[in-house]
Amino acid sequence: MMGEWFSQAVNWVYLVVGVLTLVSAYRVVTSQNLVHAALFLVATLGGVAVNFILLSAEFVALVIVLVYIGAVIVLFLFGIMITRASTGPEVALDNDKKVPAALISLIVFAVLAYTSVATFGTAELVDIGTATDTATLAEAFVGRFVVPFEVVGFILLAALVGGIAIARRDLTPLEEEARRSV
Repeated sequence: MMGEWFSQAVNWVYLVVGVLTLVSAYRVVTSQNLVHAALFLVATLGGVAVNFILLSAEFVALVIVLVYIGAVIVLFLFGIMITRASTGPEVALDNDKKVPAALISLIVFAVLAYTSVATFGTAELVDIGTATDTATLAEAFVGRFVVPFEVVGFILLAALVGGIAIARRDLTPLEEEARRSV
């Protein structure tokens, strides 16, 4: 059983990407630098997207890249920049409860793995031939709504640039002193 699994090259790629994704996920929660944590989250989500591509779920992979990496992570980074959060290492971000968190994660993984194996066992996926390709889905989503979609994108971009311009203005010496004293 396992010999067959290891004989296929795609399984080796899946294994390597999975291990790198787990390492990146671990670094997300252990990094003391907020920007580094966000970049490790990008690597984690990228690994998940690659695994979806290996599973022939290209649309889900594209959604992960566009929505999570392209929007959520950018939102995190802009939030860090706008709030003038410290981008260096901070001891206050360190969590001293790593062992209980790791234990809970392992228990959740064990329960999910057991449930998956108990439910599906050695059942094979059956190709029913009705899968919808990504081009058809994309055409259905933005075919007739492409102009309003682009207009909303430009409005959101203008709002983002305006928010950054307002939030990042130079502080007066009195405002800077008040900010330091808080």
